Amino acid sequence: QLQLVESGGGLVQPGGSLRLSCAVSGITLDYYDIGWFRQAPGKEREGVSCISNHNGSTYYADSVKGRFTISRDNAKNTVYLQLNSLKPEDTAVYYCAGGLDFRPCVPKDFHSWGQGTRVTVSS
Repeated sequence: QLQLVESGGGLVQPGGSLRLSCAVSGITLDYYDIGWFRQAPGKEREGVSCISNHNGSTYYADSVKGRFTISRDNAKNTVYLQLNSLKPEDTAVYYCAGGLDFRPCVPKDFHSWGQGTRVTVSS
């Protein structure tokens, strides 16, 4: 059974950086596409970035292109999301999830979810 555990969230000032980690267990990482999603208060969960298990192809939401970077370390069974140049509107609970369709990186295509890690961007 695929299990995912996120870590790395916290409070950061605008313009700051964080690195989120998604530790995967129960199955080797290269079997699933992995996605990062976020949900802000009062808003729907949205796709942030997803990465293919096949060739490492990536997808980014327009709102994070050039600021966030997704990567995977198959040896450590971990997927990372580097968050740079953070803005207050990036404040949300960030989730990682496993699925079979990394593009267009939408929640309905992912079936196994972590518990989330909170990111707060505030001065």
